[in-house]
Amino acid sequence: MKFTNGFWLMKQNVEPLFAVEYAGHALDGDTLTVYAVGRHITGRGDCLNVGMLTVTLKSPLENVLHVELTHFAGQCEPRVRPSVREAAPHVTVTEDETALTFQTGTLRAQISKAPSDWRIEYYDGSRHLTGTDYRNMARMRRRDTGESFMVEQLRLDVGETVYGLGERFTPFVKNGQTVENWNEDGGTASEQGYKCIPFYLSSRGYGVLVDTAGEVSFEIASEKVEEVQFSVPGETLGYYLIAGGTPKGTVSRYCALTGLPALPPAWSFGLWLTTSFTTDYDEETTSRFIQGMADRGIPLRVFHFDCYWMRGYHWCDFVWDPDVFPDPPAMLRRYHERGLKLCVWINPYIAQRSHLFQEGMERGFLLRREDGSVWQTDLWQPGMALVDFTNPVAAAWYREKLKALLDMGVDCFKTDFGERVPVRGIRWFDGSHPGDMHNQYTYLYNKAVFDLLETERGKGDAVLFARSAAAGGQQFPAHWGGDCTASYSSMAETLRGGLSLACCGFGFWSHDISGFEQTATPDLYKRWCQFGLLSSHSRLHGSDSYRVPWLFDDEACVVLKEFTELKCRLMPYLYGQAVCAHQTGVPMLRPMFMEFPEDRSCQTLDLQYMLGDTLLAAPVFRADGAAEYYLPKGKWYNLLTGELLKGPGWHQGRFDYHSMPLLAAPGKILAMGNRCDRPDYDFAEGVTLHVTYLEDGEAAETVVPDLHGNPVLTARAARSGNEIRLSVQGGGNWTCGALWEPGATVTRTDDGAVITLKGGGVR
Repeated sequence: MKFTNGFWLMKQNVEPLFAVEYAGHALDGDTLTVYAVGRHITGRGDCLNVGMLTVTLKSPLENVLHVELTHFAGQCEPRVRPSVREAAPHVTVTEDETALTFQTGTLRAQISKAPSDWRIEYYDGSRHLTGTDYRNMARMRRRDTGESFMVEQLRLDVGETVYGLGERFTPFVKNGQTVENWNEDGGTASEQGYKCIPFYLSSRGYGVLVDTAGEVSFEIASEKVEEVQFSVPGETLGYYLIAGGTPKGTVSRYCALTGLPALPPAWSFGLWLTTSFTTDYDEETTSRFIQGMADRGIPLRVFHFDCYWMRGYHWCDFVWDPDVFPDPPAMLRRYHERGLKLCVWINPYIAQRSHLFQEGMERGFLLRREDGSVWQTDLWQPGMALVDFTNPVAAAWYREKLKALLDMGVDCFKTDFGERVPVRGIRWFDGSHPGDMHNQYTYLYNKAVFDLLETERGKGDAVLFARSAAAGGQQFPAHWGGDCTASYSSMAETLRGGLSLACCGFGFWSHDISGFEQTATPDLYKRWCQFGLLSSHSRLHGSDSYRVPWLFDDEACVVLKEFTELKCRLMPYLYGQAVCAHQTGVPMLRPMFMEFPEDRSCQTLDLQYMLGDTLLAAPVFRADGAAEYYLPKGKWYNLLTGELLKGPGWHQGRFDYHSMPLLAAPGKILAMGNRCDRPDYDFAEGVTLHVTYLEDGEAAETVVPDLHGNPVLTARAARSGNEIRLSVQGGGNWTCGALWEPGATVTRTDDGAVITLKGGGVR
């Protein structure tokens, strides 16, 4: 929300109270309270008829600082906040004549005590991060309505760029944008988002999480172009300043605060095929699709039944439509015998025609209006209501209905929707603020379903396909990018959304291959298959047409098969990166600036990405097969063409449907498996350890996990002259080689191998 008319003037109806001057402090344990008065105080008379902001500082985790500013404490309603972890870190508070200093780890806040010089400067060690000072921290009041808003503005350095704020399809760099933290079902071609996260990540290696589950307005260099402004309605505003040193370190620290992603099962990384949304299908149709994939040798791992596995007007009653699926347990058993995992579509809405509506209404499990009646709407389903997940008994009731499906043979759920949540005239069971619950609802919804899967299937075998999310929702993977269309523009905006979401710690992400709306051309289908199979999770899904490849052309079947098999072979590497995301919060799909923060050319790149720390993927976005992509410093090897390319610099090429820019970074060991028919197998048995380009004196290391994420093979490589010495601990049979030197000779040793390069391996 904008409050100013240019830099000097306020909007006509806005009455500001800015923090102007330090007016004292108090220390209670590890909480520092500082008072900031609204004008310069020259004598006792100035202490009258003046407003004051109360600013508290504390630290839940080392290198994480919580700042809260409050105007009228007696008018602060109980609000819903993101759930965070606290560890009581060591805090120091020091004071001299000019400043107060609050420090946690290497992060410190320095508060000026000078007259008419209210400011807080934030440092990570000796490095200045950002700060708030003149006309920044404030309470704004609208004279016409009496509404209050709390505002903070944090400075941007020259050349500093801002990312994140959830899954955003607008330009990747958020500088110059206004962003509303309000979940909406707006598709990928709008400024709305399904997954709005009040966290932004700076290119300078820090992040800011606004401490509310409710509405937040961000003005990122768009009201004051040298600052990020964020504001919330009410009389208090809190935020966390997170210092990780680097973008990856900051995302990791953010996830330590809000929750690390669970580790999805390896089988979920295989190819998913769905019935699509409004298509006609029955068991004969789904069986024909499954057999068609098998006939063409395309490894299929998960089959998904979308909405119409239930009867229309009954969503959700969790009852199979008997006209098209007369014996669901037998069908699911047959599909399991074919080696498939099975997923079904659900949402948190209960239509009036559903037999669960009366039960939920009578037992008080549905969201109520202020007068006690059930809130209902005809939008989406006739007379539908919402399950009130703030009621623990209602959440248990919902899980009980889903458990019956798990007992029948379903393996996982697509948790669709969760954005269309009312905010006016309603009353939640636990009394939560209606505005706050608009976004927080999806957190409770997905948590309820994920908790059920972990209980029934066990940790490590639980996975969702979720559309909406709130802060902390990364704990319940995986998420997909929502309703895109069948165009190259939409494919690009989908990637932008995934990169923005990755900046908020979402480790596992997917999208509808070839677009949800409309039907792709064969050209686009094949290009999106490449992109889709080089994402953490890969799903063929659409709206009113099927997405099986033979409906596009024969070559589409070949391309889908090749890239599905490639992903299966890459699983020893990919699952190792999944374990990294689970343990550290660093996502699998990474923006280039996150992996290469020292390379300024990477700051704006949004048409390519790193898949883990070793693979660079640049999808082709043109019908003529042309691609332009940037390589950071070093010698990069294209896995599909065999080219060795040098960075830093831009490269161009033209690629057929069986190829694309897929490059292994220098200084790595890329582990590839010996199976291409499924994603879940013994990754260490028969693994090939591909050493990428190493400079003389350079070393690399990789870890190959088992299906539970435990390390079973560790490989280390170091180059000296024209020799690379490889040491391997654990694992089964393995082979190795220098990826950029196919003619290199390999001699096995007791603990590894020696790779001898031809001519020193330099080209």
